[in-house]
Amino acid sequence: MGVVEGRLGGFLIVLTIMGLAFPVFFNALVQGYNRPPPRKDVYVPSDDPGSDSPQQVHISTVGADKMRVSWITDSPSPATVEYGTSPGAYEKSATGSTSSYKYLMYESGEIHDVVIGPLKPNTVYYYRCGSNSGPEFSFKTPPASFPITFAIVGDLGQTEWTKSTLDHVSKVNYDMFMLPGDLSYADVDQPLWDSFGRLVQPLASQRPWMVTQGNHEIEKIPVLHTHAFTAYNARWHMPYEESGSDSNLYYSFDVAGVHVIMLGSYTDFDPSSAQYQWLQTDLAKVDRGRTPWIVVLIHAPWYNSNKAHQGESESIDMKDAMEDLLYQARVDVVFAGHVHAYERFTRVYKDEANNCGPVHITIGDGGNREGLATKYKNPQPKISVFREASFGHGELVVANATHAQWTWHRNEDDEAVVSDSIWLTSLSSDPACKN
Repeated sequence: MGVVEGRLGGFLIVLTIMGLAFPVFFNALVQGYNRPPPRKDVYVPSDDPGSDSPQQVHISTVGADKMRVSWITDSPSPATVEYGTSPGAYEKSATGSTSSYKYLMYESGEIHDVVIGPLKPNTVYYYRCGSNSGPEFSFKTPPASFPITFAIVGDLGQTEWTKSTLDHVSKVNYDMFMLPGDLSYADVDQPLWDSFGRLVQPLASQRPWMVTQGNHEIEKIPVLHTHAFTAYNARWHMPYEESGSDSNLYYSFDVAGVHVIMLGSYTDFDPSSAQYQWLQTDLAKVDRGRTPWIVVLIHAPWYNSNKAHQGESESIDMKDAMEDLLYQARVDVVFAGHVHAYERFTRVYKDEANNCGPVHITIGDGGNREGLATKYKNPQPKISVFREASFGHGELVVANATHAQWTWHRNEDDEAVVSDSIWLTSLSSDPACKN
């Protein structure tokens, strides 16, 4: 029995012992509703189980000119990355750290984390992880100034729909991928985290993936595993330290004139919380001369006319606590996931149209195994401009300091169709919204 098979077998034994109790508990955490059947699940096995070959390779930005390279091996391997601007010619190298984690009977592989740089903007780098015999990967750094293109997908999962979405994204000339929570849908079945890492590697190893957590990342089980976000924090280390945050669940970064804030819907957010205090400080430091745009990602939407996920604290109470902060800072756009459908609201504040409020967009339609949320409230609220229950992805092209174009691309019949499009003007350039 190989390493992966052994881990998987032991883990399934635990799930079997737990019997029917856990599904009942987990369904209480993840609010259910009727959905049409999705496409079948996808499981991506290891090409070389038990070896030190790098797998689940993904990158994320660190500061203005560095990149974090993360990967996993089944056996010990040096946490070293060699890199350069020509194929096969690695002029520089960097060494990082190695960790692992346990979850019930599961034990992860060796998780390697290496920060490389300084790097030139808008430049292709070639790199190799671990041993000298490893395969070569490549990535392109984001530009230092406008224009910049973000691909945005929520609630990704790992189904045939997910593969369709990723295939459409791969054809986009984007600079950075952003995901507002619910990555793997492992839901305590830890080998599915490994499968997800392999599934997204072709894209995640080529462009920085910046993510925040959703409810499916919690993975907390009373008595059996009392710590939340164990796998997420171990596998998807985001640059929270650089933004003064004390938690991997919320952070911010600057890229090409855009200040991006990732918030945590499933950690404390009331005015006395560390996250609230951090957000207040972070927004106060934003220089709209350097970063004319502010974009925020959360998981649970603050505005939602779908019948799914109504009345949840992570939406209602977080909105009550933090909406004033975002409005006063003139945040331009708020992206959310959680609801498995697409919806775009007009600029809004306190449940009413407001030209100085952010545009709220729900993009929780990446391809998850739970299917689509097809039932909406009627009549459609006036502040809801466009809504549709289809799988797809979004693209935000920030052209310059004043204008950006948002498009939503439906995966209908495996063809990426532009179903919604809008040009946005930055609030920092609107004289009527000057504080």
